[in-house]
This record gives sequence, C-alpha cells and structure tokens, in this order.
Amino acid sequence: MVKETDYYDTLEVKPNATSDEIKRAYRKLALKYHPDKNPSEGERFKHISRAYEVLSDPKKRDLYDQGGEQALKEGGSAGKFTSPMDIFDMFFGGGGRMGRERRGKNVVHQLSVTLEDLYNGATRKLALQKNVICDKCKGYGGKKESVEKCPTCKGRGVHVIVQQIGPGMMQQIQSVCPECKGQGERINPKDRCTVCNGNKVVREKKIIEMHIDKGMKDGQKLVFHGEGDQEPNLEPGDVIIVLDQKDHPIFQRRSHDLLMKMKIQLTEALCGFKNRIDTLDNRVLVVTSQPGEVIKHGDIKCIVNEGMPIYKSPLEKGCLIIQFLVTFPENQWLALDKLPLLEALLPPREEVMISDDMDQVELVEYDPKERPHCNHGEVCEEDEESPQTGVQCQTS
Repeated sequence: MVKETDYYDTLEVKPNATSDEIKRAYRKLALKYHPDKNPSEGERFKHISRAYEVLSDPKKRDLYDQGGEQALKEGGSAGKFTSPMDIFDMFFGGGGRMGRERRGKNVVHQLSVTLEDLYNGATRKLALQKNVICDKCKGYGGKKESVEKCPTCKGRGVHVIVQQIGPGMMQQIQSVCPECKGQGERINPKDRCTVCNGNKVVREKKIIEMHIDKGMKDGQKLVFHGEGDQEPNLEPGDVIIVLDQKDHPIFQRRSHDLLMKMKIQLTEALCGFKNRIDTLDNRVLVVTSQPGEVIKHGDIKCIVNEGMPIYKSPLEKGCLIIQFLVTFPENQWLALDKLPLLEALLPPREEVMISDDMDQVELVEYDPKERPHCNHGEVCEEDEESPQTGVQCQTS
C-alpha cells in the first residue's frame, strides 16, 4: 500500500502501474494540457510534470510510496523540481521547446468596428487567402520517392560562403540556397505535382466568422488558433484580429463609461429642461432636470447603468456621463427697456464703488491675430526692442 495517491491520480494511473503505463499516461496528458494548446491550464501542466518526474524515477517513487510528499521533502528531492518544459523536452526529444520554434508566423488583421458594434455585439465575416498543404501530393511537392536532399546545401536550406576580407580576417555570409530556394530538397521537374507545381502548398480562400461580444474594447484581439498559413513540418500560426474602433459623433468611451456633451439654452439651465438621448441600442432616454435646479456651464452629471456593457458581464453597465454646455443668447437679444424686468427676476448684482481716481476702460472683442503682443496672463506692454506693428491693447 502507498501512503499517498495524489501523483498517481494526477497521471490517471493506478499505484501499481508499470513504468510504460506511466510514460504513456504522461505523454497523453502532457500533450493535452500543454500551455501552447491550453494557455489556461499552466498549473495543471506543472502538476502533471511534477508527478511524472517523481514516478518515473525509481528512487523518488519508492520514497513517495513510503512517505508521500513529506518523504520527498525530507529526502531532499522536493527542491530539485526542474522546469515542466524541460521535462517535456526531454521526454519528447526537444519536442516542447523546438516544437514552439517550428511554428508558422502569425497573421494579424485589423478590423474596423463601430461603437455600436462594441455596445450591442456583432458578427463579422472575413475572407482570407491562405496557404494550405496540397491535397494531391500531401505536401511532398510531387511523387514521394522523387524528393531528394538538395546536394548544394545538404538539406539545410541555406548556402554559406566564407570570404577573406583581410589578413587573418574571414567573413561568413549565409543566404538562401539558390538551388532549392530554402526548401532543403529538390524534385525533378517532370515529377513535380501538377496542382501545386512542386510548391507543396496551394492558395485557398478561407472565411472566418468573428463574434464581437458586448463590451469588447478598441485594440482587443480575437485569436483563431492554427488558422495561419500551412507549411509541411510546421504547425500553422494563428490568425489574430485586432479591433479598431471608429470615432463616434456623439459618444466617447472611457473604460466602462460613455461620455457625451449636451447643449442647453440659458432658459433651460435656469428654468429646467427635458431632452432626449438616442442610445447605441436604439432606445430613447428622456433627461429631465429637477425644478429649481440650476445647471451651470461645464456641469457634469451621470445616468447610472447606461454606459458600456461590461465584457463577459453584459447585464452590467457603466455610467453615461453628460457634460452640459450652456448656450447664452446673442447680443441685443432683449430690448433695453425689458432688461430691468429680467434683472428683477435674477439674483442681485454686486455693486461696485467707483471713485474719481479710477480709470474706466472699454471691453472690445479679442483677436490674437490682430493683437500679437497680448498674451493670456501677461500685461500688454510695448516692445521697446522692436518696431510697433499691428494694434496695441487699449489700456486707458
């Protein structure tokens, strides 16, 4: 009887399993839960590798059977656990790390989407042209027996030239083999596949259907694993779609919130208003100010739960944030004899005491192009070192 069975349970074998059974179980589970295939199963992959490291070593397995994990710690082996990738590489002859290197390139596409797409969710179809392994020759480029190693590069696919560039100085130049075009092998022209012409792959149209979930963000990626170009002896790369949100004429997004500006008249700011907002999902919100509430220019209010849906929690939403821009009447909008009536309704103005020693000035329209010497926050002064040009600010 063994004291603990956790490692055996991890590898899904019985405590009396043979070494071959343990190896087969590890191979099956390691391939299934490798991070390249299941990025979310990293911890499980580590535990599988740890279990195999112990049970594949007769001494460690004997210690574990007698005293469990504690016996391994006391025996000094607990701290010697190597990288799970290293165990994978050793078991598969370098298949883990080298397999990741022997992989095709990823293909990245940008998909233009609207804010409505990100709010409501959408489905898009993208037509791709990709290389696929030729069905007729199964990726050999011709008859299997006619494929031979390139004699020029010895199957390496590269041609190396060593040149002397000076006394005791040599230069090594590496280039794609001109004979096999980097393939490392060649086929007699008469034996080449008539479909792919010896290229081993053919171009094919592929339709990818993309589901844009509610709440996704600008720049978010949709990854289609293994949908990249195919090539013999290479694992296909991924097709990565990057969302590119177009600007919206009304709303701006800030995380889970939506921002907008609303113009209201001075009368509405002082006396109340009702305004409508057309939402991104074609509803209509009616916004009403409270009686007696004064909305100042630049005031910010919000409507709870009317912002962007939260990704993977679409029933929850952020806030709709509204900045109010108060529009004032034009000059001379009210007859002069009516102004006292308006003034009687408004809060009293502050009286200013004026004495004879004060200078009274006149306000005029400001145009920085006509008054280059007037800067914000600075006193308008005459430039003594340069000639006067343009109109100077009136000071008295």
